[in-house]
Amino acid sequence: MKQIEVQIMGQSYLLGCPEDGEAQLRSAVERVDAAMCKIRDAGKVKARDRIAVLASLNLAFDLIQLQDAPAAPATEVAMPARNDTDIDDPRLSQLVQRLDHALAGDGHLL
Repeated sequence: MKQIEVQIMGQSYLLGCPEDGEAQLRSAVERVDAAMCKIRDAGKVKARDRIAVLASLNLAFDLIQLQDAPAAPATEVAMPARNDTDIDDPRLSQLVQRLDHALAGDGHLL
């Protein structure tokens, strides 16, 4: 298994990947980095672990929407319209509050 070094939100990670999977892994890293930086840059969430959870939930939500969407013609890409960092959204505010409550005792996801 090959190891590659990547950066997510300015922090380096050494990841293992199959020889033929580097391009896909780098693409995934770029998506995660972009999602996390977007949340961080909005300025309302500071803790890395909370940013990671919100980014993960946003990416999973997008994936579920794509999987549930009717098949689009091969020339189109179905992308859900969302604003990942709109913390003024009451649902997102409730999610952040629930995360704060759940992580209050530990503060670490891993």
